[in-house]
Amino acid sequence: MTYSESELEQIERFASIYLKISDIAIILDIPAETLRYDISQRDTPVSKAYNRGKVSAKVKLRHQEMQLAQVGSPLALENTQKNLLDMEDDE
Repeated sequence: MTYSESELEQIERFASIYLKISDIAIILDIPAETLRYDISQRDTPVSKAYNRGKVSAKVKLRHQEMQLAQVGSPLALENTQKNLLDMEDDE
């Protein structure tokens, strides 16, 4: 399916607040299965928009968690250590 720039922007924005694909599909008035399939095709504009939105929110959360770790939050310290190990495993 071809998506307009407006739809791609909406998908990115909704993904950045972790809205489910089925809910995004309702807002865009398209079948959830179609949107889900299109997102699964990694090189499509819709997949890139969805993943960009999701990852941008993840960046914000990681940044906040790092700030909490820097002031000594035990849970944040544990999570940032896990994030570092995950990062190094991915290298």
